[in-house]
Amino acid sequence: MTQPTTIRRPPLAGAVGAGRALGGGLPPPAVLDLRGSVRRLARTLRPDRRLIAATAGCSVISVGLAVLGPRQLGKATDVIITGHIGGQLRPGVTKSAAIAHLRATGDGRVADVVSALPVVPGRGIDFSRLGAVLLVALLLYAGSAVFGIVQTRLTARVVQRVGFRLREEVEAKLSRLPLSYFDVQPRGDVLSRATNDMDNLTQTMQQTLSQLLTSILTIAGVVAVMFWVSWLLALVALTTVPLCLLGSARIGRRAQPHFVTQWATTGRLNGHIEETYAGHTVVRVFGLEEEARQTFDRHNRELRRVSFRAQLASGVIQPTMLFLANINFVLVAVSGGLFATAGMVTLGSVQAFIQYSRQLSQPITQVATMSNLLQSGIASAERIFQLLDTDEQPPDPDPAVRPAAVRGRIVFEDVSFRYTPDEPLIEHLSFTAEPGQTVAIVGPTGAGKTTLVNLLMRFYDLTGGRITVDGVDIATMTREDVRRGIGMVLQDTWLFRGTVADNIAYGAHDPAPERIERAAHAAHVDHFVRAMPDGYRTTLDAEGTNLSAGERQLVTIARAFLVQPSILILDEATSSVDTRTEVLIQRAMNTLRAGRTSFVIAHRLSTIRDADLILVMEAGRIVEQGTHERLCAAGGPYARLHAAQFTGAERGSG
Repeated sequence: MTQPTTIRRPPLAGAVGAGRALGGGLPPPAVLDLRGSVRRLARTLRPDRRLIAATAGCSVISVGLAVLGPRQLGKATDVIITGHIGGQLRPGVTKSAAIAHLRATGDGRVADVVSALPVVPGRGIDFSRLGAVLLVALLLYAGSAVFGIVQTRLTARVVQRVGFRLREEVEAKLSRLPLSYFDVQPRGDVLSRATNDMDNLTQTMQQTLSQLLTSILTIAGVVAVMFWVSWLLALVALTTVPLCLLGSARIGRRAQPHFVTQWATTGRLNGHIEETYAGHTVVRVFGLEEEARQTFDRHNRELRRVSFRAQLASGVIQPTMLFLANINFVLVAVSGGLFATAGMVTLGSVQAFIQYSRQLSQPITQVATMSNLLQSGIASAERIFQLLDTDEQPPDPDPAVRPAAVRGRIVFEDVSFRYTPDEPLIEHLSFTAEPGQTVAIVGPTGAGKTTLVNLLMRFYDLTGGRITVDGVDIATMTREDVRRGIGMVLQDTWLFRGTVADNIAYGAHDPAPERIERAAHAAHVDHFVRAMPDGYRTTLDAEGTNLSAGERQLVTIARAFLVQPSILILDEATSSVDTRTEVLIQRAMNTLRAGRTSFVIAHRLSTIRDADLILVMEAGRIVEQGTHERLCAAGGPYARLHAAQFTGAERGSG
């Protein structure tokens, strides 16, 4: 007998049964379009442009007041020095006479200082004027702080609104992606993009958006005031700025690829952790704990290596900027002292320039240091945008068509399908399921049984042919309309963190507690639920570990009872229950299937004896169809499967 061709489906990224391939990851992506990502990120801020304008306004006012502060403190210094020198001079003489006397006695430098100040000989420190100057300085700094706080609050609101919208876009995108995307994409990497990268992006925006704007405004304001006070000292203070900008730009360009690799490696590590945790039982059964640990260590070492390079490449920015700032400070202090003794500027102006020197170097250092965060944040933004740009499943038709009433007549007309263009899976398959019939699908593993019902659910689109529900092509219906009338119980159970009642009611719209209990009774769930501490209010964890495998399967079957669908799909729904429970479930299923079109995928042929139509599939084709009795009498593939199962059962029991 010729062996049927094995049909290969795309490997599931989260599957752990891959044995030695456990923990494999995708290669790190190349650096994407940096400028394009920045422009796109800027476009996400457009809905909040009014808030951003208000934030910018607060920044301008806050920075403007802060920049005027040192100039005002310089005036206070001049008031003190002027009063101190004036008190040392002989009263009753003019300023010019006092200067001439100082030069005549050999105090030329003191004379130069006096000439630059509004000294009144014999008059000491004017404390009333000093108090007014200091009060203005206090108001300037207080106003700067108030507007800075408002700016921080507005920035937080903008960033959180952007993060909220991006999370909504990612969630909506994930719901529009085809199953083929999740078939090949590691789930841990998808989760990393939706959580880690999203958090990193919002934190980066929070820390850099306002600070970057404030730093740029501070640089512009300080430079303007410095030229206003003394253009000569301003030129001295700006000598190191080109070196700062050039150094930070070159270091930033070298750091960007490392941050992209860092976050890609984080995604691969998360993918390995997620799939290992989800399949920890399988890992232990096959004794692969050591290999799983080694794979984790390999990804972890790689993450440490690339993170070190990224942090090192960007971490040298701050000490470099501080070194250049200290050089700038020395230049300003020495030059200012020389200019002051020469009478070219006042000592208050020199003091203000020293403050401005620090005030200038600080935002330049901040901008350079923020490149660390910016590189990391943009790398995360690239990964998020890469997810958002993934090809989606084709849109639903508009306008869509729907059957007037779903009776359950399903027709497969010359259906063909393939996961990849060069590997045919289903070719020219046709059959009809009449309303109320139970259609069983059997065949060897890889024959295309589950794919058949996936096509009916429109999880994948056909390569050729069509499928109709009550005469309406499902390709002309919305996916929601196709799936609304279908109930599905899978071999792999899925429960979420919530009460037993919530898990049973999943998919139903606010069902009454009585309906939930009736569904639980029908699925033989009620007896073990009432034995639990809080009954139907008992909380299940996300994996349902406080239930056995059979009990988890029964809960998912109870969902189908509650929804009461027109079309029912059972994919090995009783595979995880014992023989006695299976008999009870079969009775319940007979009741549930009454008057409904049902598709049953089964390996145990004893569960489908009463099916109205049995489809036998091999290599994506229906090789036989008919009732149990007819197929057994025909002596074909079904009869051989049946004989093999029951002969094995008899041998096992004997």
